[in-house]
Amino acid sequence: MCNIMGKLQSKINCSTSKYRPDDYVEDDSPAQAVQQYIPAHTDAVTSVAALTSDLCVSGGNDKTVVVDNWRSGAVLKRFVGHQREVTKVACVFESNSFFSASRDKTVMMWELHRNSGPSQHFPGHDLVVTGLAVSPDSLQLCTGSRDNTMCKWDIETGECVRRAAISRNLVTHLCWVPAEPFVIQTSEDKTIRIWDSRELQVAHTFPVKQYIQTYCDVSQDGRYCISSSNGFGGEGCEATLWDLRQTRSQVREYKGHFQTTTSCVFLPKGLGLTPVVATSSHDCMVKVWNQDNGACLATVCLDGSGPLASLAVCDSSTLLCASFNSGIHLLRINSIKGLELQEVATF
Repeated sequence: MCNIMGKLQSKINCSTSKYRPDDYVEDDSPAQAVQQYIPAHTDAVTSVAALTSDLCVSGGNDKTVVVDNWRSGAVLKRFVGHQREVTKVACVFESNSFFSASRDKTVMMWELHRNSGPSQHFPGHDLVVTGLAVSPDSLQLCTGSRDNTMCKWDIETGECVRRAAISRNLVTHLCWVPAEPFVIQTSEDKTIRIWDSRELQVAHTFPVKQYIQTYCDVSQDGRYCISSSNGFGGEGCEATLWDLRQTRSQVREYKGHFQTTTSCVFLPKGLGLTPVVATSSHDCMVKVWNQDNGACLATVCLDGSGPLASLAVCDSSTLLCASFNSGIHLLRINSIKGLELQEVATF
């Protein structure tokens, strides 16, 4: 086990005006020092997920899966086994196992306290695996790929128990609906589908969007889904809120990013505000939105980060953001004087 604490350094979070609106007002308060730890990965970080109240798991273009203590920046363990870049990681919160998908067409299961190799291997896709979702009881796994297929796996045996293919369904992301046998899926064909995992059949398809759908998340109460889409120059860069109940219709959009919106997550209650959601984008910005009226409540620009790839919720006031150039960013939400979003560390 590696116990790399990393030498603390200071990094000033400089501002940028590249993507700011015309009416933006510069904050005159002193810049906050950002603690910089030894990076978890040696290349772009493509996905991050919260594993426990202290630990996160991430995957990157360096083909590795890493478990970090996000509070201290310490690398606890590094897992090697994929032959190509890791595209997604997924886990059930407060568990000891987690999963990684890769461009090598496989998915692997890892154990936090296992010292050598993956504990389970899931081969079967013909192209890069781009979607990964584990059931809340940790017994089933759903995967999706650019080969247009969805697969359901028995985690204990590693057997593929269901497979379904839809033409042009280039999967971009999967998420499991809490306490339900349903999986939400986004695709490059601009469609969001709800799958019934029991027979792996499409139970519902939302109206086709104008742009490729890149990511999705489901609220903890299972009432809403949010999806994000690609775009450029402010067009198509929104996130969309969907009703998962009887109407299953579009509720509202969150517009304000200037490039592809790559990730969108629901934040747990605890900020003393109305429900909020967060988004990340290729424009280097993370935004927090009022879920009910679509107003942007806070924005942080991670200068020098390159495209932002993935968000993970640690608790009601802490977010992790994976980036292409500068590792994993630890963000804090402060609601004492209005809502503020600050970068406090990178690793």
